[in-house]
Amino acid sequence: MTPQAGTVSEHSPLRFLDPAVLARINNLELVARTVVEGFISGLHRSPYLGFSVDFAQYRQYIEGDDIRQIDWKVYARSDRHYVKQYEGETSTNVYLLLDISGSMAYGSGSVSKMEYARYLTASLAFFAQRQRDRVGLTTFAAGLVDKLPPRCRREHLSSLLHLVDKAKPDAGTAFGKPLQALAETIRRRGIVVLVSDLYAPTGEVAESIRQFRFQGNDVIVIQVLDPREQRFDFSDSVQMVDMETRRKLIMDPALARADYLARLESHQQEIRNLCGALGVDFLVMETSRPLDLALYRYLSTRQKSR
Repeated sequence: MTPQAGTVSEHSPLRFLDPAVLARINNLELVARTVVEGFISGLHRSPYLGFSVDFAQYRQYIEGDDIRQIDWKVYARSDRHYVKQYEGETSTNVYLLLDISGSMAYGSGSVSKMEYARYLTASLAFFAQRQRDRVGLTTFAAGLVDKLPPRCRREHLSSLLHLVDKAKPDAGTAFGKPLQALAETIRRRGIVVLVSDLYAPTGEVAESIRQFRFQGNDVIVIQVLDPREQRFDFSDSVQMVDMETRRKLIMDPALARADYLARLESHQQEIRNLCGALGVDFLVMETSRPLDLALYRYLSTRQKSR
């Protein structure tokens, strides 16, 4: 565990982990705990994913509650003591959606996109459970693969981490059908976190995001990419293999680089514009960068903006 040069002061309590270090930890719960403790330690207070000051409901007064929270107008009408609860004090449903399509298997270094996405998903689940939120998980590729409804119990987290641990890249990609099927099962709005490389037609990705957003969910889209996908820094002629269709193509990177990078930027910009219009958070995470550093920066920014 060492600080990344140029990211934090040498006296900072934060210690950001190289993804290659995480890859050597066999216990996924330990990975999640390490990452979460890393990015929370630098915040003045925990960043509440579902924090809100909107009134949610009344509940009966329990001995030990702050008497200043008692609603005396309700007491005058009912002769019973009730306190107000706000949205940030009630459990939020957190729906984690993990893409396990074939393209997620790619990795130019020690950590593939799938491994990085698993660490990320496990960390978010651990964090949500720490906040006493209900967290669920759905894995998908060409269709829905596994689904665990949101719950808050300790044993539920173990089941969820087991599901993350067994997630393996499947064949094809499809956003439309599996995510539409999932959206139709959501009865209580909450926070939807989509973790994917977003290797799908922009229209399919956009329609899925819109559907969750129009249901009233708070949506976070996290695109996980490998450094070489970001920069296309291949030098010699290479044979490219589509990890989903197995189609092969020999290309000269010098000739293809400009066109590839332009297409990638266009794809990301379309999604970024859509997310901006819908009030959806869009975050790109590169597999070579410390996971806790990226989460710390994102969640601290999200906390301040809300």
